[in-house]
Amino acid sequence: MRVFVTGASGWIGSAVVDELITTGHEVVGLARSEKSARSLDRKGVRVLRGDMEDLDVLRRGAAESDGVIHLANKHDWSDPVGSDRAERASVDALGGELAGSDRPLVVASVLSGFPGDRPVLETDPSPAVGPDSNRGGSENLALDYVRQGVRTVVSRFAPSVHGQGDWGFVKFLVDAARKQGCSGYLGEGTTTWSAVHRPDAARLLRLGLERAPAGTRMHVSAEEAVTTREIAEAIGRHLGIPVVRVAPEDAGAHFGFIGGFFARTMTASSELTRAALNWHPTGPTLVEDIEAGAYDLV
Repeated sequence: MRVFVTGASGWIGSAVVDELITTGHEVVGLARSEKSARSLDRKGVRVLRGDMEDLDVLRRGAAESDGVIHLANKHDWSDPVGSDRAERASVDALGGELAGSDRPLVVASVLSGFPGDRPVLETDPSPAVGPDSNRGGSENLALDYVRQGVRTVVSRFAPSVHGQGDWGFVKFLVDAARKQGCSGYLGEGTTTWSAVHRPDAARLLRLGLERAPAGTRMHVSAEEAVTTREIAEAIGRHLGIPVVRVAPEDAGAHFGFIGGFFARTMTASSELTRAALNWHPTGPTLVEDIEAGAYDLV
């Protein structure tokens, strides 16, 4: 297949590109910068220059592909409304271009926003509906395109997609620990996150692109629930610093913006995903990656 990948040079996207090429697919990658374009070109990726707000470029990439994996997101924490608006518009552009083709559109989504009283299931619909909701309601918008002949596949990512060089949420926790001279957890440390090793995540996205039926919600989650205290203790052991309890009201001062996410339970079962796509994660756990120094050079 010729696969158009947005976010192709990002943390997850670059691993997905490698997975696709290794398994015989041709890749067209969206590149915002010259640096990203060069890195993709070295892999043998055909480059489309632009970003997720260049809707005509997105439509062109989709029109010339056999399928799309949409991973790009602005992640502008200073302008969440603008990020949500851009995410919705990009999904609408891609879905509109693929309408009537039965080609796959694999769309990244998140576990935040669900109630935290139990792990999220693949059968749980996203509570984010409409343009003013989280990520612009892009998950539900993408699923609406199933009725228009798009093989939409939603990929809900664990909050930690970890591995050597990870610059995601855990990187900010490590940075805060280094700055504070101690590794903190909030309250009793019983809040939990799901986690997945980066190559395992990339493999699942490729399987979803190839096999998943229209309307599938995949949970990109290998470990269902890692406590925030376990994460803090692993960071403390690796850095050789004390592990401390942080009062919830001090989350911002201790952790910065990541404190708000660290306070949320974001967990998901992937039982249905594994059975449907014969996905068997094999990578190290989040704690094992932290203790092996995955965040030393980030």
